[in-house]
Amino acid sequence: MHPQFVQNIKKQLGESESQALLEALTSDSPTSIRINPNKDYSKTFPLTEKVAWSSYGYYLEERPIFTLDPLFHAGTYYVQEASSMFVEQAFRQYVDSPVRVLDLCAAPGGKSTLLQSILPENSLLICNEYIRQRAYILNENVQKWGGENTIVTNNLPEDFQHLHSYFDVILVDAPCSGEGMFRKDLNAISEWSPNNVELCVERQKKILSSIWSSLAENGILIYSTCTYNSLEDEGIVDFICDQLGAEILPVSIKNEWNISTENKGYHFYPHKIKGEGFFLSVLRKTTQENHLKIKPAKRKNWKPTQEQIDAKRFVLNHEQYSLSEINGISTLLPNPFVEEIDYLQKYLKILHVGIPLGIWKGKNFIPHIALALSYQLNQKECESAEIDLTTALSYLKTENIFLPQSPKGLILLTYKKTPIGWVKNLGNRCNSLYPNEWRIRMNIAL
Repeated sequence: MHPQFVQNIKKQLGESESQALLEALTSDSPTSIRINPNKDYSKTFPLTEKVAWSSYGYYLEERPIFTLDPLFHAGTYYVQEASSMFVEQAFRQYVDSPVRVLDLCAAPGGKSTLLQSILPENSLLICNEYIRQRAYILNENVQKWGGENTIVTNNLPEDFQHLHSYFDVILVDAPCSGEGMFRKDLNAISEWSPNNVELCVERQKKILSSIWSSLAENGILIYSTCTYNSLEDEGIVDFICDQLGAEILPVSIKNEWNISTENKGYHFYPHKIKGEGFFLSVLRKTTQENHLKIKPAKRKNWKPTQEQIDAKRFVLNHEQYSLSEINGISTLLPNPFVEEIDYLQKYLKILHVGIPLGIWKGKNFIPHIALALSYQLNQKECESAEIDLTTALSYLKTENIFLPQSPKGLILLTYKKTPIGWVKNLGNRCNSLYPNEWRIRMNIAL
């Protein structure tokens, strides 16, 4: 490791404790998952050891090959580092009513899917990633999780300045020097340098300054990093308080969690907790802002066809949604947010929103993968086929599968009674409707 990093840790923790941390960084990383409370996770792994600060987090005794588990692809659980699940505590202790939330630096989607699981009813979550390729990964993971009050966007932080005082909560899991990931990512070790830390600090300040006006007065900012140093952690908290205008809020924790409490935030050190390095601070905005007034956008003169209206039957309680067309896809939008989503489309590049139903090619309905994975899917309206592991993996590799016992036409595939996607059964073969960009690329001996 870089000598300057070692010196910084010794200065921060002292000789004996820094040595314990450095030794922990040479040990194996624990494996943890977070289950999806809106899907049937009972058929996944034996879940015995809980992550203490998470309602849905569990440690696994060993790391399986998640790629070979169709239930992973179906969004019944997410592989997430245990320390970062602490976001739940910060959120739950200050949010108990409907809110508008922005997860600004959201890829690959761990914290976004966590927030989906704990949002109060009638809330709206925007998950954003400005790097295009990472935004597609975020989009995939959010769709697999199956929520309907979620929007995925691909925007720069400054694009949110148009949404003045719009968000009640903003989560900034900031791009950082990655010191807390040293034992999981060897590249993080080789790329670390004092200069890179300074660059990260400047980037963090720019990101926070760019989105500050979009946080409502008295709104909550959850700031986190996966690094240890005070420049990117406590130093940025000082910047938020002194330059942007905020006060630090406490988060109640239990002594047995072994989280290191600072007056400006909470540190997770892998020699003390079962997880990776992590820092989190919760702040309340104190500067005054004028609330954004949503002006109803002039809606496109779009009239759904009878086929599009009929497709609403695939969604439970579909009367709670309005039919719209987003990016050429027939989509159901939650009724309370229709005008807001129309407004947001003026300023944000939306990749996903609501419950996409699908598209029509002539009279042929091509259902969207997100519909199959939505926990609002009305399976009683679907012709379905239960498939075994070998067939499920072939499907997820977008290889040909055969369903000789199923009728021709649109079929919902299930594995262990959990939906994983669609095919069109032609009799002698099936046309896969699984997204090619989501396919398993690993060589599998089936």
